[in-house]
Amino acid sequence: MPKICFVADLHMFARRSSAERYQDQIIKTARESELCILGGDIFDFRWSKYLTEDETAHAAVEWLREFDYQTNHCQVHFLLGNHDDHPELLERLPFLEQEMKTFEWSRYYYRLGDSLFLHGDVADKTMSAACLKLQREQFAHGSRTELHNRLYDVAIKAQLHRLAPPAVYPCKRVAKRILKYMENIGHGRETGIKHVYFGHTHRPMDHYLYQGIHFHNGGAPIGDAPFRILQRTVSLNDGENGLESRIRE
Repeated sequence: MPKICFVADLHMFARRSSAERYQDQIIKTARESELCILGGDIFDFRWSKYLTEDETAHAAVEWLREFDYQTNHCQVHFLLGNHDDHPELLERLPFLEQEMKTFEWSRYYYRLGDSLFLHGDVADKTMSAACLKLQREQFAHGSRTELHNRLYDVAIKAQLHRLAPPAVYPCKRVAKRILKYMENIGHGRETGIKHVYFGHTHRPMDHYLYQGIHFHNGGAPIGDAPFRILQRTVSLNDGENGLESRIRE
């Protein structure tokens, strides 16, 4: 029964991210875990402080290398989210996986035993795997203008980043949409899934039970919004042995 930790939505390189405040805590928790899952939007190409997408991708790879070193080479699985599913990073990840033997990555989801991990952008609407792929491809990357950044700063000061998620992402609606996607990719309730870990909505969720499945979300360190690292011991299915038994895509 491996011990895992899950963290998502750090939005590194965006100037409103407060992820650095939690850096030491994330590293400590990863060291205490057999597997650390980075659940998407760890990096932010859309709001990056860097001038080019190549610079952002380079910074992301260097952050992952440094994270590997700081965590004493903890096993890491990196899931992509809509803000870091970018061609410049996608091109580099296979080489990074070859370089660091404790590093793996998946574009859409990762399953271990009774738990499924995904970024959570499938909660935007009812989606199939093909729909998610298309939405990711159409997502507008590239650094925003100074005007965009100032407007975003105003929204943060007005606490809109804390008020919007409950209205846009009600728990039941989110769980229902995620479950629909899980069924589409062949990982529905009948396959033994008991827990789902996701990000994207920036709304904390702890053991929200829907149709027999527990849904978990740690929030996002944007401004002073609530955020926490999720930890759990994962139950493996019959016939599975440690971290060798996993499914990713």
